[in-house]
Amino acid sequence: MKLLRVGPVGSERPALLGDDGVLRDLSGLVPDIDGALLADDAAMGRVRDAAAAGAAAGAAGAAGALPVLDQAGLRTGPPLARIGKIVCIGLNYHDHATETGAKVPAEPILFMKAPDTVVGPDDTVLVPRGSEKTDWEVELAVVIGRTARYLDSAEEALGCVAGYTIAHDVSERAFQIERGGQWDKGKNCETFNPLGPWLVTADEITDPQALGLRLWVNGEIKQNGTTADQIFPVGEVVRYLSQFMTLYPGDVISTGTPAGVAMGQPDPKPYLRAGDVVELEIDGLGRQRQQLKGA
Repeated sequence: MKLLRVGPVGSERPALLGDDGVLRDLSGLVPDIDGALLADDAAMGRVRDAAAAGAAAGAAGAAGALPVLDQAGLRTGPPLARIGKIVCIGLNYHDHATETGAKVPAEPILFMKAPDTVVGPDDTVLVPRGSEKTDWEVELAVVIGRTARYLDSAEEALGCVAGYTIAHDVSERAFQIERGGQWDKGKNCETFNPLGPWLVTADEITDPQALGLRLWVNGEIKQNGTTADQIFPVGEVVRYLSQFMTLYPGDVISTGTPAGVAMGQPDPKPYLRAGDVVELEIDGLGRQRQQLKGA
């Protein structure tokens, strides 16, 4: 299923995008798309039944079918409400480690992004005041649907995944690397985590290690990679994290970015500026588009 949230900022309603391309309102069935819903098998079963009924009814609908939403001019918000925590994996692609001159890590590199960095997939991204090195990163994001602690295997870990979405891990490299301390200063600026458009349930993604990721800046492709190049695959990332922290339904894990970021380019590096347009996509997970402006 493709779950999403649509409407004005702060007033998004849950919705379902059918295989027929029709957007249907879920607000009469569930209060929102969040960790509580993802962990509730009965509620998720009702959503699946409604999706099946909607597909059978067709775009015209039928008695008792979910209401159809007009997509024209309708904003898409983040696909997940009330995110618990966002855990990110750094340098998790062989080609990205190579382009930045870093050694392949022996264990996953962790950092956090605050949930309040999250915006919709097509919302404006702000270039921070004083920024000279705002950078792009397309990432596969994992949404947790079952409490995970001290997991024994990657297979068990994948069983805790509710679904997948796209994250744009916007980063300010000078803040991140040149200002001392940890990476957090360059990762938690306002609007630095566009998420969505959809939360695609795990049963729709046959192999999370076989997804193409692409990103364009002003129409020029910058990143064109595959999750097959991940150093630590999705299942191992979830298993590993569960040894150090409890993962709860509604937590998000951003699993790293492939080569092609501005930091890895020859000088002068083409960092983002106000007015630039970034577009990104992952196979089966949809597409994002953001225009940048000054904070």
